[in-house]
Amino acid sequence: MIKLNETPVRTSRNFNINNIKLENVDIPDKVQDFDNLEILGKNSKLTIQENVSDFDLEYGLGDILTNHVKEKSNKKIRLIIDNKNNEELYLNFKFDNNNLQLIDNIEIIANEDTKSTIIIKYESDKQINAFHNGIINLIAKSNSQIDIILVNLLNNTSNNFISIQNKLDNNSKVRYTLVDFGGKNSITNYYSNLIGECSENILNTIYLGKDNQLFDLNYIVNLRGKKSNVDIEVQGALKDNAKKHFKGTIDFKKGCKKSKGNENESCMLLSDTAKSLALPMLLCSEEDVEGNHSTSSGKAGEKELFYIMSRGFELKEALKLMVKAKFNKILENIKNEELKNKIIDEIDLRLD
Repeated sequence: MIKLNETPVRTSRNFNINNIKLENVDIPDKVQDFDNLEILGKNSKLTIQENVSDFDLEYGLGDILTNHVKEKSNKKIRLIIDNKNNEELYLNFKFDNNNLQLIDNIEIIANEDTKSTIIIKYESDKQINAFHNGIINLIAKSNSQIDIILVNLLNNTSNNFISIQNKLDNNSKVRYTLVDFGGKNSITNYYSNLIGECSENILNTIYLGKDNQLFDLNYIVNLRGKKSNVDIEVQGALKDNAKKHFKGTIDFKKGCKKSKGNENESCMLLSDTAKSLALPMLLCSEEDVEGNHSTSSGKAGEKELFYIMSRGFELKEALKLMVKAKFNKILENIKNEELKNKIIDEIDLRLD
């Protein structure tokens, strides 16, 4: 058994949400090469190197998985962004029988006054047991604007572990769009440190669970710079026996006067056996700040279902429409139409 994804502040054990304990997870000691990576959108203003800096994670999923990436990584990528115009880079990782294990360590350095969109997609063949354990470390320097789109389309027998760490300098703006659909276990630790004045971090997530999938989302944001801002929006749906834990912590640190933090998480339950737990937290050691949080879960609205079905739709198709409508605002962040259509098709497939 391994214990992962600790909350920064302990809550009552009765909530069963301070961490996640997993059994029968085989963390590979001997890691094979991973060769099935397609990189699209290379240009002269973006440098791709096969090494990363030596850095530590302040949080991460835990020592076992963090050290596993540092010691066993089979894909190291360092992206140095110098684009003044917003250009797109697409990293497409495809798991198959010859590429079953990916231990990736990705470092992104956005230099001053740069703009870029980075898409990272993980996808697997349907009949394999894949393993993914990764770290993304982003440094957003002053006045940079970075859009990260992270898409998990692994199958439901694979394991997905990822730790994300961000450092934001003055006037930097970082937006993440996370699409989390795959994995028997999909465990995410997201940590942002808003050091700079007027820095901004937007985090939008959609998740969709079926069968016996387990999602554990631990989002932690420290606001340190004056007039810094974070906005977390999470929308999800669960069917069958799927489970989700959401832990969202916004911490107003000393020195972040006039900062704002908002978080909202909403889960649509599509079966009587799906389970949703949520723990939104606001911590504060500064004055003159604004913080808001909310969470909700419940079944699909009967009135809405009746209205859609009265227009000739079957129950399954009506539920698909409601889920896609719930996700639509976040999906609009994705300007790559081919990728967006792929995600919409996945919603249909996973709700069949």
